Amino acid sequence: MTDAETLLQAYDEQMRGVGSSRQPGLIIEQDGPVLRVAGHQRGFVTAPRDLGVDGPGLDLLIARQRDYFARRGEAVEWKTRGHDLPASLTGRLRAAGFVPEEQETVVVGRTADLAHDPVVPVGATLREVTADAGVRAIAALESEIWNEDLSYLGEELIAHRTAVPDELTFFSVTDDSTGQLVSAAWIVYYPGTDFAYFAGGSTLAAWRKRGLYRALVAIRAQRAAARGTRYVTVDASDESAPILRRLGFQAVTTTTPYVWTPPATR
Repeated sequence: MTDAETLLQAYDEQMRGVGSSRQPGLIIEQDGPVLRVAGHQRGFVTAPRDLGVDGPGLDLLIARQRDYFARRGEAVEWKTRGHDLPASLTGRLRAAGFVPEEQETVVVGRTADLAHDPVVPVGATLREVTADAGVRAIAALESEIWNEDLSYLGEELIAHRTAVPDELTFFSVTDDSTGQLVSAAWIVYYPGTDFAYFAGGSTLAAWRKRGLYRALVAIRAQRAAARGTRYVTVDASDESAPILRRLGFQAVTTTTPYVWTPPATR
């Protein structure tokens, strides 16, 4: 078995769930092979690599998830991976009205290989964010970078951290001359697994290509390693994936969200 295959096996065995079940407001239910989560900005469906059902049975399983969220008036994301079985899954999701969003690359790294002292450019300061106001500022930065209102993300992250403080750690980088937040990222820990998930990692255009992304990876890997976390994973964009691979992550599969949106909110 190659190293990438070893990492993928660990990912499949441990990262097909929903993370914390202690987050406030979540409704988590098993429906056959799938696990669905309601109570966030949009619902979420995840499943093992092999659903073990195909044909009309799979169509019914998909329709049940869609109809469940339709009754709630909520959009829902079905998280697929490139090596999922059966191969007909994505086509059947499309037929049921689910629309694919941008494909990302799932990369996995060993914290022991990634945990270095972060290096930030002169004129910038990297720090841990502990106050709720700082988390809201991170959400505002994400909104600015991605040109969409992500304020809800800040409130969800604050509620999550309030309920389970040991599952999230936030970091930011500020411009020393202005105090402006210019880059940010966070860690989501998965208790009971060997994994943590790196999220965020967004930087204002004027500060890119100056090492901030690498610094945020290094500090998060240090923190994860200190907790005994063996692996970290990222759903990486086309822009981020090459950087992460150069830093020591390995690409193990792809992931594509298939999203169904209630007609009234489309």
